Amino acid sequence: QLQPVEFGGGLVQPGGSLRLSCAASGFTLDYYAIGWFRQAPGKEREGVSCISSSVGNTNYADSVKGRFTISRDNAKNTVYLQMNSLKPEDTAVYYCAVGSPLAVATCPIGEEYDYWGHGTQVTVSS
Repeated sequence: QLQPVEFGGGLVQPGGSLRLSCAASGFTLDYYAIGWFRQAPGKEREGVSCISSSVGNTNYADSVKGRFTISRDNAKNTVYLQMNSLKPEDTAVYYCAVGSPLAVATCPIGEEYDYWGHGTQVTVSS
């Protein structure tokens, strides 16, 4: 399976920053649209961001625009999510996901993802 692995979560105070990483195991992330999602207790999974080299596109949820930045390092086969100005409502398990072939063209923040990591916990609290 095209399963990514997330790491970089942790505990941070409001206003702080974290950088999450999404690394590939046995495949090249640059061939796919890569999405970041999050899910807080009692809430549905929320799309956060997407990056797709095929269309040179990045997308962000309105809730994180101006605070989060998605990027990739092809040499390291890794996609990053830089999270700045973190708020308590950003607390969630964050997942990296590999998109379906259609997602390469559209870079959606939605359900068009086939393979998911196990998640990394981000807690924003004072």
